[in-house]
Amino acid sequence: MSENSEFRFGAATGVGSMPGEDAREAAKTVIGSFEDFPFLPELPARGPGADMIGRTAGMLVDLYARVEPSGWRISDRPGRDSRRARSWLGEDLDALEEFTQDYEGPLKVQAVGPWTLAAALELRNGEVALSDAGACRDLAGSLGEGLRLHLDEVRRRIPGARIVLQLDEPSLTSVLRGQVRTASGYRTHRAVDRQVVEAALRDVVGVHADGPVVVHSCAPDVPFALLRRAGAAAVSFDFSLLTERDDDAIGEAVEGGTRLFAGVVASTDAPLSDPAGSVMGVRTLWRRLGLNPGLLAEAVTLTPTCGLAGASPDFARKALAHCVRAARSLADNPE
Repeated sequence: MSENSEFRFGAATGVGSMPGEDAREAAKTVIGSFEDFPFLPELPARGPGADMIGRTAGMLVDLYARVEPSGWRISDRPGRDSRRARSWLGEDLDALEEFTQDYEGPLKVQAVGPWTLAAALELRNGEVALSDAGACRDLAGSLGEGLRLHLDEVRRRIPGARIVLQLDEPSLTSVLRGQVRTASGYRTHRAVDRQVVEAALRDVVGVHADGPVVVHSCAPDVPFALLRRAGAAAVSFDFSLLTERDDDAIGEAVEGGTRLFAGVVASTDAPLSDPAGSVMGVRTLWRRLGLNPGLLAEAVTLTPTCGLAGASPDFARKALAHCVRAARSLADNPE
């Protein structure tokens, strides 16, 4: 089992993003929906600095970023965009703190991982940091320091929380396969060596030494084995993107004590199936792998698929509540 196998995760939680621009309303919805595994909401509708890249860029130490027409670019000094990102993060923490008075239990916070950040943040020449190995190392180091400070701040505000750090890595597969496009769009950056990718991830995961780290990817072909070797205690993914090619890696992950955060509930306005229907695929996977049904509730946390920020507030509330009901169905009827 993994070193975090004794950590008590909740049965359901969210991915991170939520619709709207009201931090208090988002925090209230999240805390009301997930009494035993809330998360720090992200509200990208507020604009640059509230988006996932800008939000994490605002956490960096001794590195700054500003918004250009092409996206976020590293700059020499803190400016309006960096300050706005930090301000919104502070507002989100204020709201979460308000609604988690005396809370004790797992609490998830999210940040972009080092490789998705390197594939998105531009250097001064307009190419992304991924094009420069030294820049990738500097970025990962700055991110690690920033996350350490961020986690300390969350602990100070919510001392009863057992923090789960989620690293969002939707670009990880593209980085490994050499599919990240250059600024011109005509070429792609060369694939990064898997050992280099793993080492940088291990360093950033190691920042949260006293709690578990979950790595989230909403892309196909999630590299489960690499993430486990890098120290991830859990892997979060869009369940609908799995294929039978993933079976062996998932079976090995579960047997090794890695928790699965399975995105099974739609994140865009659409009719929701009954809770049992939402987890039918999870039960089918379990049978196909020959795993003990009694392990299901211990090994799986249910989430929506990512992209909930694009839903209506009413649907977002329904989707979060549906995750909780689906998790209950899975626990009550694992077979």
